[in-house]
Amino acid sequence: MKTAVFPGSFDPITNAHIDIIKRALPLFDKVYLAIGVNSAKEPFISYEIRRQILERIFISEKDKIIIDSYQGLTIDYCKKVNAKFIIRGMRNVSDFEYEQPISQNNQLIDEQVQTIFLISSPGYSHISSTIVREIYRNGGNLSKLVPQEVIDLLPKP
Repeated sequence: MKTAVFPGSFDPITNAHIDIIKRALPLFDKVYLAIGVNSAKEPFISYEIRRQILERIFISEKDKIIIDSYQGLTIDYCKKVNAKFIIRGMRNVSDFEYEQPISQNNQLIDEQVQTIFLISSPGYSHISSTIVREIYRNGGNLSKLVPQEVIDLLPKP
């Protein structure tokens, strides 16, 4: 069974994340959407709400997608769930420059786990959770950046 982990804060999940996930699904038997929990960082949306959003978005893929959380190193989480692949989305060269050394260090820790880089589809490379949060805080329209499930469950300003 080919199992992959797509780690992220998903704070919030964006249409760009969803594009990567949907394109990754045919490649794997199981995909873990692993919500990284950083106790030193205050999230914009609580873990519980992020989980609810993911469950609503991927209800029709619940046989293939497992929604979970983890702390610590992604490579350790991969070992825990017996995943041999990590999925990462690439929007631009900066993403690659950030992800490449992480991937290489992961290979030093466990050479059995490979990182798969998927390049953003046209029209999604400008979307990030950081930009979405900034637009939301300033009263902007998010309808082209995130799915309706996010808009429905965002905390009220």
